[in-house]
Amino acid sequence: MKDLFIKRFLYYKELGDNTFGQLNDEEVLWQFNPESNSIATIVKHISGNMLSRWTNFLTEDGEKEWRNRDSEFENDIHSKDEMIEIWEKGWKVFMDSLHQINDETWLKEITIRGEKHSVLDAVLRQLAHYPYHIGQIVYVAKMLKDDHWKTLSIARNKSQEFNKEILKKQKPENIQQNSSPVCYAKSSEVRDDYKI
Repeated sequence: MKDLFIKRFLYYKELGDNTFGQLNDEEVLWQFNPESNSIATIVKHISGNMLSRWTNFLTEDGEKEWRNRDSEFENDIHSKDEMIEIWEKGWKVFMDSLHQINDETWLKEITIRGEKHSVLDAVLRQLAHYPYHIGQIVYVAKMLKDDHWKTLSIARNKSQEFNKEILKKQKPENIQQNSSPVCYAKSSEVRDDYKI
């Protein structure tokens, strides 16, 4: 199960990484208005959450006394390089923590702001939280880049072509009715790499 979660989280990290690759300093610092967050500020918040939640996650509450969540929303990052350094720092702590989890750890009880969670529930919280913010990052970047945006998934109005290309790469005897990364179409069978 751990490998499945790691694979999913790395997919979302890659979406962020590939978005940042299309942006310059000015774009990662851009705000729509004073009440909105820049991409850099969203990154700062994600990283702050990762550092707090996952530092010593098995023995300490996930909301650390040293965390200042409100300061994560201050637009005080000055460059794309600084933003990426903050991004990578959070992801390192988080991924190192995921790698510590074993079969016995999933049901171990930990706390976040004093609220009890299983490790599994805490990971699931983050699987909702981090992609939520990464989606914001991608959305802002798409608006900034406009016609110069390079899609991170299937291009608009290109689904049929994408599906045909995927099917061409598969052996005829292995083709199912879709290319779902988890399950085969119209089947309860889960692909081997997603089995627990």
